[in-house]
Amino acid sequence: MPITRRQFLQAGAGIAALPLLANAKVAPDASAKAVIQLWIWGGPSHLDTFDPKPDAGYDYCGPYTKPIATNVDGIRICQALPKLAEQADKYSIIRSMTHGINGHEGASYCVQTGRMPGGRLVYPSVGSVVSLKHGYDAGYNGLIPPYVVLTKPQGRFSEAGFLGSRYKPFATGGDPAQTPFAVEGIVAKGISARRQVERRELLKRLNLFGRSMPGNVHLESYYESKDKAYDLILGDSAKLFDLSQESEELRERYGKNTFGQACLAARRMVEAGVKYVTINSMGWDTHKKHFEEMRRRLPMMDAGFSTLLDDLSDRGLLESTLVWWGGEFGRTPKISWGAPWNGGRGHHGAAFSMVLAGGGFKGGRVVGATDAKGWEVADRPVYPCDLLGSIYERMGIDPEDMLPNANDPVSIVPAKTDGYPSGGRLKELI
Repeated sequence: MPITRRQFLQAGAGIAALPLLANAKVAPDASAKAVIQLWIWGGPSHLDTFDPKPDAGYDYCGPYTKPIATNVDGIRICQALPKLAEQADKYSIIRSMTHGINGHEGASYCVQTGRMPGGRLVYPSVGSVVSLKHGYDAGYNGLIPPYVVLTKPQGRFSEAGFLGSRYKPFATGGDPAQTPFAVEGIVAKGISARRQVERRELLKRLNLFGRSMPGNVHLESYYESKDKAYDLILGDSAKLFDLSQESEELRERYGKNTFGQACLAARRMVEAGVKYVTINSMGWDTHKKHFEEMRRRLPMMDAGFSTLLDDLSDRGLLESTLVWWGGEFGRTPKISWGAPWNGGRGHHGAAFSMVLAGGGFKGGRVVGATDAKGWEVADRPVYPCDLLGSIYERMGIDPEDMLPNANDPVSIVPAKTDGYPSGGRLKELI
């Protein structure tokens, strides 16, 4: 379960920094200070996004038979993504992701941790590792936790794994496309800012314990946490979630929908110093009526993702912000036209796509390839541990560094001796 803002503050008041950080190794040539992860929850079709196969025929392409050129010579993507086609110089496509897992839970765990499911340990996700290495224990002093999820966690696995609840994400709840964006524990529906101030003043006057037991260290810690929570609710940090402070023109460009406004909120958070933001975009598990759903979702993704890249670039933030798009797997290349699927695609872990932008990764590149119909990786396989190791390096985290696990520390990504398949780090993009 995700932790609330209040639980995070209260836990943080009583937990000391982990000593292993003093001995942590730093990866060379780190460029990224933050990550925005666009998690396409359910598994996006690679054929209908960044790995089109126009020659495979209607049973594979459906209506998407005319991929469009991008602003990078030789790179074509789905015709439903015209705005992203204009931004291809800012991102690179990995067309040869693979892990072979076709279940949501196992595939999500593998992509988020770099480990295969089913072992005796539950490993932490990327966001939790970044929270450990760049969060409060490493000097982060933001009121908003360093790891944030818009708007709710997947529920597919325990994000923090054996690291514990201190490194779970703060889940905002609410809907950024609504006014106000009702962030859990920060914005209370139907309660004005003035009313919040009046409540705080009343609590101060009723502070019976504080007056009767001055100098009590436990109470002082409690009131410090409470003051921080109110600073978040009433202070400048709360303004991060007030998207009305942005121009109407920019909000329209992002898209006045949950995904588009979540992208805008994520940009505001990394601009303010938050280290890791995950946007969980739901609804991509399209077993039935796949193309009906794509006609709705692809334009929203196109607008939100492309504007995020453009906005970060315009503000000089793209080089220091790593944007990662993808889901737990792809979808079956051959379309199931018959009932009850009526044009659906199933789960496909053998081959799928990811997109990386910013954070020191080169844009305008394609890594790897699938076969003529998108079933298998044909060139340069990239496994989750390869992808995550490359992301960690961009964040200044040595992927071979050790994570604390009682008396049995383990490496952040699998070591060579662990027997995991690997295609190697993404040197092509550095």
